[in-house]
Amino acid sequence: MVSHRIFVSDVTMKFADAGTGPAISFRRKIELAKQLDRLGVDVVETGVLQGGKSGSLLVKSLASAVSGSVLAVPVDPSDPASPETVWEALKEAAKPRMQVILPVSTVQMEYLMHKKAPQILELVKGLVSRCASLCPDTEFLAEDFGRCEPAFLKQVILAAAESGATTISVRDAAGDLLPEEFQNSVRELRAIIPEGIRLGVWCSNTMFLADACAVAAVREGADEIKVSACCNAGVSLKRFVNILKAREDACGASCRVPTTELDRATARIKQLCETSRHAVPATADGAAEEIRFSVHDDREAVMRQVARLGYDLSEEDSLNVYDAFVRLASKNGSIEAKELDAIVASVAFQAPAAYKLESYVINSGNVISATCHLRLRKDERLLESVCVGDGPVDAAFLAIEKLVDRSYELDDFQIQSVTEGREAMGEAVVRLRSGGKLVSGRGISTDIVGSSIMAYLNAVNKIVYEEDGV
Repeated sequence: MVSHRIFVSDVTMKFADAGTGPAISFRRKIELAKQLDRLGVDVVETGVLQGGKSGSLLVKSLASAVSGSVLAVPVDPSDPASPETVWEALKEAAKPRMQVILPVSTVQMEYLMHKKAPQILELVKGLVSRCASLCPDTEFLAEDFGRCEPAFLKQVILAAAESGATTISVRDAAGDLLPEEFQNSVRELRAIIPEGIRLGVWCSNTMFLADACAVAAVREGADEIKVSACCNAGVSLKRFVNILKAREDACGASCRVPTTELDRATARIKQLCETSRHAVPATADGAAEEIRFSVHDDREAVMRQVARLGYDLSEEDSLNVYDAFVRLASKNGSIEAKELDAIVASVAFQAPAAYKLESYVINSGNVISATCHLRLRKDERLLESVCVGDGPVDAAFLAIEKLVDRSYELDDFQIQSVTEGREAMGEAVVRLRSGGKLVSGRGISTDIVGSSIMAYLNAVNKIVYEEDGV
């Protein structure tokens, strides 16, 4: 018996962007996509492109990082220019896919989109047609199909097919269908969808039946299953692949994701997804901190590690970093990844200080919220702000962002002692991401909050200098 080929599509980033899954930083989304691509997942899905240039940059970065998997990006139905914007960011991907996601149940159409059924039908036709004219792989996803009127669902599906959709998917947003009910629904859909168009399903895990519903859908002819490597709100990537491998005969289906790599890859993805803003590991690779370099390592090896840390250095900065590395390695015998990170922060491109620290006052305790009263000087102007944060360092960082009127993604934050004793000097290294580029700053003080402020300000000054030339 020949197994039916099932396409596995990961929606972890969709959950994250919708706020129903773990918050994932820019850098970690790139690493997540790479892990899924290496694992052999057929489709890597993102959330709606947001944030203007930063959203486009993320999609372009994902397009460069993903080579074997399809990269699927949904359009924003509320933005008339969204299809062209998404395609401009996505077009360099090896396997691009555009998605049109719209609700089809009365409750979601009216309360989420403020539209009636005929308006949604026209929106489906228009958006799918525009996406299909730009991208050869276009998917239409019917949200909340379980509560949709059967006659209208048929209309929408046929309209999407006639407009050029190559994949038509349905999502049981309520998650209240039992496996046999889901199987019956898929059987009816399979009879409606024209031959040659792939049928995808997205099962919710409200009643902890998502995996069972996915298997039921496979047995009834579904072609693509949406899974998540770490979020429990849908079908589990690990469990679904293992079920298919163990019961390929009963399911009559198989997928290309290997079980041999599954445990390692999903463990790494969970590690990427389970870290908050204030607990980001120092490197893109969890094992990188354990790597040590000696004075015998050549420049190429050291620069490879610098690249793994996320930096893109000029030739001049590369030479300066390697010279500093050799000096420190000759003295200490070996260098760890976090020490190499500090070298980059202290040696690579140092910008003139557009913003200078005048003073700061921190109030913190176990019965009050942490506040920072910060004063910066820019040219001859004295800037002042007070911010409340989740701890003194967070309050200080928020105060800086308020004064420079910009917000940055904190990619990494490290504090370590550089001398011994009660008056030890503390060194802080901050890595910020601006426009997709990683910039580091370094500060040293006997006050760890002071060193953190100096490091953050050092990184901000580099960003301001490169972006504004001041």
